[in-house]
Parts: sequence; structure tokens; C-alpha cells
Amino acid sequence: MLVRDIMTSPVVSIKPDVTLQDAYRTMQVMGIRHLPVVEGEVLVGVITDRDLRLATSALAQAPFPPDSRVSASMSRKILTADAMDPVEEAARIMRAERIGCLPVVEDGRLVGIITGLDLLDALMRMTGADKPSGRLEVRLPDQPGELTRLTSFLSHRDLNVHSIMTYPDGPKEIRTVLRIGSIEIRNLAQDLRRAEFDVLWPPEKPCPR
Repeated sequence: MLVRDIMTSPVVSIKPDVTLQDAYRTMQVMGIRHLPVVEGEVLVGVITDRDLRLATSALAQAPFPPDSRVSASMSRKILTADAMDPVEEAARIMRAERIGCLPVVEDGRLVGIITGLDLLDALMRMTGADKPSGRLEVRLPDQPGELTRLTSFLSHRDLNVHSIMTYPDGPKEIRTVLRIGSIEIRNLAQDLRRAEFDVLWPPEKPCPR
């Protein structure tokens, strides 16, 4: 999945000479928290709802009046993404820099924006959580052929796999999270356990007393 697949475009933006009050009003009307600031089509800054609160707060050392210009409070050090960047790279940058959005720029022009909510939507799509399915989580040895062994087991039962994601679980194992086109996940989990797979989800039902 690429940034272009999840970005919002066209982008709601403002000019540097817009007042803080008008910027806040735009955010409220549009239901957004980040506003790129542009001159023509060139990105020159970003202002967020947090920037506006800090700039006008009575607790600030020298609060700005609401009719001050956005250019006085906007962030000028702007990190951007390219529309062809992988989504996970955009997520890495946003997490590392602790920022809530990345404007998307092509040939110097603002063409889109992605936010933390867009990344959550991407996670849901990539994991298949946005469609009816069953969740299966299996711990596998981190060695060639193990994932093939698991998917072969599922294909022999004519089960469609909507998504597969893996992540390390210690130095020698991986956790594999799958979305399966079946609601009979507990029965499938039992079959996997009988085939000596280490199934983590769904958990085994406790024995009745």
C-alpha cells in the first residue's frame, strides 16, 4: 500500500495571511486538525489545532490575539511524503518525529495529506479487519518453509486468506496473524493444534467442570 492510496486529496489549505481565528473556524467547519499553509501551490508551513491553542492560550508567555496571522504561529520546518512512498515508511517518519500529519508533495506542489487516522484506516485494510472474517494467530519457527506449511494447511481446506502479517517474537520465532474467510475459527484452531501448530488465537476453550 502506498501513500497515494490513503492520502486525502484535494487538500484543505490556507494562506499565510489568514488569521488564527479564521484558521480555527476552517478546522471546525471541515472537521480537521491539520492545515497546510501554501503560497500559490507551494507548501510553506503547517498549522495544527494544538498550535492554535498554544498560540492563543492565556497561559502562554506572550499569547497571540485571534486576529494574528497564521504565518506567526505555523511550523516552517516541514516533513513531507511522496505519493509513491510506502505507507509503512510514512508511519515510521510520523512515529519517529512525533507528528500527526505528513503533507504529500509532488514536483514542489501540495497534492495531498495523510494523518494518524489515515494510517489506522490503512492498518484495518492491510489486516482485513474492515471486512467480515475470522482472526487466527499462530507462532511459527523463523525459518524457511514454515509459512508455506501453514498456508498449505489452509488451502487444503479450501479456506481463503484475506491477509497475512508477521512480526518477530523473540530471536527464533515469528507471530503470524491471518484473516480467514471463515467464521469457524475455533474448529480450525483445533485442527491446527492437532497438526502441531502453536495457535495463540483463538485461545483454547477451558474444559467444562
